[in-house]
Amino acid sequence: MDIKLELIGVPVTDVDRAKAFYERVGFHADHDVTVSEDIRFVQMTPPGSACSIAFGKGITEMTPGSLDNMQVVVDDIERAHAELTARGVEAGEIEDLPWGSFVYFADPDGNRWTVQQKEPRNR
Repeated sequence: MDIKLELIGVPVTDVDRAKAFYERVGFHADHDVTVSEDIRFVQMTPPGSACSIAFGKGITEMTPGSLDNMQVVVDDIERAHAELTARGVEAGEIEDLPWGSFVYFADPDGNRWTVQQKEPRNR
């Protein structure tokens, strides 16, 4: 039986601010639907990913900013870092570890993301 990770809830305080941020990161807005006064559903997908994130009003009970270490994988960490910073995303410097090279950033609520190149740059 296949089990595929499809959607991750991201807790945010301001839906429009979060949507603008993730668009700036490069995510595609798949859905933005207001279901009722209590529910607004926004789904966004990173380029090339089969898994999306969702946020909005009435989507999760997690505290905004409590999501830690969401990880995406890229082929070229230097290019990813350059693109993030060119788009105005405050990304840290590239960190090289024995199991990969990494860049870290957070959304406006403090939800933290890791960008990984699986093969370290120094190999």
